[in-house]
Amino acid sequence: MPAHPDVRGFFDPATHTVTYLVSDPATGQAAIIDPVLDYDAASARTSTGSVDAVMSALREAGLTLAMVLETHAHADHLTAADHLRRSEGVPIGIGERITKVQATFAPLFDAHDVTPDGVVFDRLHADGDAFPLGALTAEVIHTPGHTPACVSYRIGDALFTGDTLFMPDYGTARADFPGGDARTLYRSIQKLLALPDETRIFVGHDYLPAGRNEFRFETTVGDQRVNNIHIGGGTSEEAFVAMRETRDATLKAPQLILPALQINIRAGALPPPEPDGRRFLKIPLNTI
Repeated sequence: MPAHPDVRGFFDPATHTVTYLVSDPATGQAAIIDPVLDYDAASARTSTGSVDAVMSALREAGLTLAMVLETHAHADHLTAADHLRRSEGVPIGIGERITKVQATFAPLFDAHDVTPDGVVFDRLHADGDAFPLGALTAEVIHTPGHTPACVSYRIGDALFTGDTLFMPDYGTARADFPGGDARTLYRSIQKLLALPDETRIFVGHDYLPAGRNEFRFETTVGDQRVNNIHIGGGTSEEAFVAMRETRDATLKAPQLILPALQINIRAGALPPPEPDGRRFLKIPLNTI
């Protein structure tokens, strides 16, 4: 029987993001997946209230933070990964194809300090990689489509899918970002749906579809396979691609895409300071 890690989700209402604290009950070793750095766009101020709440829960439970894991370079929130690396001394892991995302977006932001080699992250994970979390084993599953670098993490009977899958009544990720592809997304999701029915799925975001008035972010492979409104019930690849491409053509860019990506390709580090010590985000005009 697969190991059963303890999982606690922290929902950020500002970005509809879920950060996960996952731990090994036997050793107390823990990972934080997709931490949020709070960002007020009107004042251009960052703060750490969201991730501080996760760390408070970790300490109250007597856990030891071993690592930070990113499912991808997010376009809808800034990551607090670098903050945790600096404050807690832990490494940051992400899918190895983050280099493709860096190569695309570093020129957009004139980010000369970002080299497309992933070195600002500590661990670049390839498909099929496995590494310990206490007595548990974490497995990396490359799940591109939303972005070319997306990965899901399978830790015991828990699967963390980032933006690849949402709750069954909300569907699947968009696939229209640079390097995204609806057909690739379909095939990635099929890999996840081939896992045992009882596998717990923890999604990266939740939104409220019609008929639901409370946020949820845990489901199962079996539930997704049958009930996901975009891909459940044996939806064909052609039907999914047609639906996804039609839907994506109507979507606006995420509100925080420009500040988020230039921070997240740096693993959450802020841009380097100017000679006077101030740091600036760059907002390219008429580009997305």
